[in-house]
Parts: sequence; structure tokens; C-alpha cells
Amino acid sequence: MKTLSIRHYIYDLLMEKGFSETSAQYINMICLLLAVLVIAFVVDFITKRLLWRFSAGLAKRTKTNFDDILISNKLPRNIAHIIPLIILIEFVPEVFTDFEYAEDIIEKTLKVITVILTLRIIRSFLNSIKDYLKTLAKYKDKPVDSYIQVFMIFAWILGVFGIFSILTGITFLKFAFTLGTASAVILLIFKDTILGFVASIQVSINDMVRIGDWITFEKYGADGDVIEINLATVKVQNWDKTITTIPTYALISDSFKNWRGMMSSGGRRIKRSVIIKTSTIKFLTDEDIQRFKKIQLISSFIEQKSKEIKTFNTDNAIDKSVLINGRNLTNFGVFRKYLLTYVENHSAINHNMTLMVRQLEPTPQGIPMEIYAFSADIRWQNYEFIMGDIFDHVLASVSYFDLEIYELSVANSD
Repeated sequence: MKTLSIRHYIYDLLMEKGFSETSAQYINMICLLLAVLVIAFVVDFITKRLLWRFSAGLAKRTKTNFDDILISNKLPRNIAHIIPLIILIEFVPEVFTDFEYAEDIIEKTLKVITVILTLRIIRSFLNSIKDYLKTLAKYKDKPVDSYIQVFMIFAWILGVFGIFSILTGITFLKFAFTLGTASAVILLIFKDTILGFVASIQVSINDMVRIGDWITFEKYGADGDVIEINLATVKVQNWDKTITTIPTYALISDSFKNWRGMMSSGGRRIKRSVIIKTSTIKFLTDEDIQRFKKIQLISSFIEQKSKEIKTFNTDNAIDKSVLINGRNLTNFGVFRKYLLTYVENHSAINHNMTLMVRQLEPTPQGIPMEIYAFSADIRWQNYEFIMGDIFDHVLASVSYFDLEIYELSVANSD
């Protein structure tokens, strides 16, 4: 029976020309399919051009750079595919009217493509938010990547559920409930992701690590600046420019050192000592005191201290024919005072922070004399220069106080 439907127009013409019914059906389907594909392609091309021009014009007129970021992440282009996809879905029943088995397959395929396109649009939008937040100062050191990845994981999970629901014909909710019985397997598969998600939340809430922080993580051989924090890993650029990748959950399960406090304090700690040979420590004689008075940094200290000691010994009738009697100055104590005065007068030291020169517990090699201070410049190169400059002077000045630094002597063997 001849039909007047558009879907069978070519079919009817072919039947009038004497084609077989099967041939007429296939040719009719192919012609309709080509026509629909051409229409969808043309609509897609026009829609993309219009959306791009509209987006570009809007981006030029607005002050914010968010719309520029949307364009760079191809959001308008992905949205442009929606209309052609709707056309294809609407015309599938018309094209495959005589091929029900093919119609079902094509419809399911287009629905799966719809889910994937939706995920691409969501990804473009979330990536745009991520890129925009990174341009804001208050979010530059926040693990924005982690949060975006979490949203994308949930989106992909829902998308996969939707795809399986389309392919199997099971309703979405029923399919989701069915997967609940396999939750143990899912937890095992996504163990690292779940641990990373929990860790990234704790790291963010507790402000443990920010992008740009200098951290030292000996277990993973990391020593450098944090350049990226995402759901699964933290990337650290070491000082030798290598990249170390650390699992995010390791930041809350293991111990690491964050140097942010030092960087923000305005001072970097100097904590280094020299070991003085115990055998070179002695009481000072009057001749020694007169010689040390010529050292300008401690001349007034020696003058005042020697008078104080002499007055005490005289008032208490101390027999100074034996040097150990009464109060005395030692070359070790005077050297300690000299180092303290020297460091206090050093221009590169932060004088608002702890500063001291102290004697540590004796060792088999001698007695360590430690300088504990903070440099005013926290930059690594400058810090090393300041510390080197101070200890250059320390090492050179030891001999002026009749002291010697311990050096391990190795016996030569013939």
C-alpha cells in the first residue's frame, strides 16, 4: 500500500520504479540517514560559529577573565554539539522506521553520546572554575585541583551508571542499588582515590601544605617547593629541578617538614658549632688580659670584667700566687663573649629573633661552641653566604685566643 509519509517518500518512488521492497527500504534508510547527518553537520557548524562569535564578543566587553577561560576550555564548542545531537535523536525513528533492531541500537548509542557530551561540558566548566580560581591570590596556594577532581569523579560515576543503565535497560536507581552489593570491591578499586580525597580535605582544613611551600619529606626524597596538589598526589620540585611525586595521604600518615613558618618569620636559623680542643682551654694571666684588651669588640668587656674580678679577689683576700684561686677569666669564656658580640653586630642577622652563643656538652673530641641565630635574609643562596661569612671569621679568630679547633688526625702508614 502506498504511503504519503515523508519517511517513505523515496521508498514509494523506488517501488514505483520496480525496485524490490528490501532494496527500496535500504536505499530509503541510507538517503534519510545521509540527509539527517548533513543537516546535523550544518547545524553544528553554524551553532559553533555563532556561539564562538557571541562568546568572543562578550569576553571583550566584560572586565572579568572568566569568560575568556570558558572559551579556552572549549565550553561554548561543547555546548554547540547539543542541538545537532537533539536533531539526531529526534530523527532516528524516522530514519530507521523499517529497521527496529537498528533503531534501538542507534538510539542507545546516541543516548550514550549524550551522557559523554554532558560529562565533557561539566569537565570544561569545572576546569574553567579551577583556572579562574588559580588567578585569584587567595586561592593560588589552595588545592583547587583536588576539589575539581572529586566533583569529576562523582560526575563520571553517575555517568557510568547512566551508560550501563541505558545499555542494559535497567532503571538508573535499580542499577545503582544493585552496585551497592559490590561496594566492597568498589572501595578496594578506589582505595587510593578515597584516601587521597580524605587526605586533601584534612590538608586543606588544617592548612598543612600550600602550593609554593618548601617541604622536606625524607621518606620520598623530596626537598623543594610544592608545585601541585591534587586528589592522588602532591608534586614537589626539588632544588635540583627534579620532580618528586608524593601520595596525598602520606602527608597525614607520615612526618614531613614544612619550612613555611621560617619563610614567613623573616629569619632563617643558623645552628652550627666548632669543636674546641679541651687541652687548649686555660685561665688568663695579666699578660693575656692586656693582649686581649686590644681586640676592639671585647676591650670594654675585658676592662670591666677584669676590674670586677680583681676587686672581688682583693676584697676576699684571695691568694693569686696560684692562678686557679678566686675568680678568673678563661680564654674559652672570652672567646664565647667575642663571638656573641661579633654576631650581634653582624648586619645580616635578624636581631628580633633568638641570638646566642652557647657551650654544648663536652664530647670525646672536645667542647662544641655553637652559634644559634637567625639570618635576616631567608633566600637559600644568601643564607649560605651569611653563614659561611660568619664561620670564616670564627675559624680564623680561634687562634687569637690561644685555642685550637679539633681536627681528626689520621696516622700515615708506610
